Amino acid sequence: MGCEVKSIREGHVSLLNSFVQVTKGEMWLKNCYIKTYEKTTSFCPDERQKRKLLMNKKEILKIQAQVSEKGLSVVPLKVYLNKKNLVKVEIALARGKKLYDKRRTIKERDQKREQARQIEQ
Repeated sequence: MGCEVKSIREGHVSLLNSFVQVTKGEMWLKNCYIKTYEKTTSFCPDERQKRKLLMNKKEILKIQAQVSEKGLSVVPLKVYLNKKNLVKVEIALARGKKLYDKRRTIKERDQKREQARQIEQ
């Protein structure tokens, strides 16, 4: 919608905790935060509503097959405006972390925290 595009143009968009879901041959961007445009007086949509992504049917089927077979996830990477002032969302197929990767990340985070505490003292 127009007020959402104006808000995106000002940089009031966040992809934190957002994801892309394929349902019934359509791609939907869910949980993406687009701040309400302050200067609008008409209808203001919900800030976290689901938004439809426009893609070719062949591309959607290809992505849907990879998600269902290989256990991949579709995640949005960035939102930008192209030369024609159309809002584009860059997406990627990603694989989740294994249990041992998660443990390593937690261990590294704890070590950094301990180092920061020792430096403060």
